[in-house]
This record gives sequence, structure tokens and C-alpha cells, in this order.
Amino acid sequence: MRRQYDFSKGKANPYAKQIKRQVTIRLDEQTLEYFKALAADTEIPYQTLINLYLRECAKVKRRPGLKWKSAS
Repeated sequence: MRRQYDFSKGKANPYAKQIKRQVTIRLDEQTLEYFKALAADTEIPYQTLINLYLRECAKVKRRPGLKWKSAS
């Protein structure tokens, strides 16, 4: 980096906590089709809809109610 750059008066990015991170997630076809159809209705990208839903789940600390069937 060049010496003439002066960052002494720089400020931290106020949006740094809002930066999204790319991840790979596997979704079943029915779930993906649901969000894609919802995206078509709302004109909001399906990835954004999935993120909004997951954010809401995290906010209210929603936990999945999984009940495994015994292998008999």
C-alpha cells in the first residue's frame, strides 16, 4: 500500500454486521419450489425469502420439533 494513503480519519463500516456470507445449503425440491413460487408472487428473490424466514426463526429462537420414528 502506498504511503500517501491516510486512513487516520477513517471510520469503521457501520454495515459490517449486515454483510452476508455465502454458504452452501441442501434443500429438498419441494421446499425450493415453495420459496421460488413465493418469490414469483412477492417479486422478492427466493434466496432473500429464505434468509428472511431463517432470520425470523433465529430472532424468536424457534426450534424444530423433530420426532424420529423407531426403526422397527
